[in-house]
Amino acid sequence: MPLLPSLPDTARLSDLLGRFPAHAGPLLTHVDGVMRAGAPLTAAECELIAAYVSGLNACAFCLGSHRIYAEALGIAPGLVDALLADPETAPVDPAMRPLLAYVAKLNTLPPRLTPGDVQAVLEAGWSEAALYHAIQVAALFNLFNRLVEGAGVNFSYGPDDPLPTAADLDHSYAGFAARMGLTKPA
Repeated sequence: MPLLPSLPDTARLSDLLGRFPAHAGPLLTHVDGVMRAGAPLTAAECELIAAYVSGLNACAFCLGSHRIYAEALGIAPGLVDALLADPETAPVDPAMRPLLAYVAKLNTLPPRLTPGDVQAVLEAGWSEAALYHAIQVAALFNLFNRLVEGAGVNFSYGPDDPLPTAADLDHSYAGFAARMGLTKPA
């Protein structure tokens, strides 16, 4: 059951944004800029970070949704869960490991980030721009996790629900906002 009484019993993000549309369109346009920019991180890498951060925050809706999106975009099934269980032993690309360690530390103990944390990311072959992109994804999902949890968005895909495919994810977040009438179509 959602926390806000005006939302339906099974509340989706679209229910929340449709009920409170102020600023939703610009927010989703910003999400597009971060999650679907294509560089320096891929959409799959962004979705992996989104799911990981959401799992660290125990946001079931965002974890479930973005795990599905990450896998639809080519992230190995089970990788998000393995990262959450034990990031040291999860079968993640070695270059991705310091980037994920950075966003995990940013998520839980940001004042403890050090130049050494940045250096580990750079030594793994990532640019400062890629690190900043990862920081933006982590920050964005801290915001969304709080919106979702604060309102009680509680939808989760059931066994009979069709899961999104990579083709479904070609639609942008800004397009979603336009289809909901939250922005003017481009």
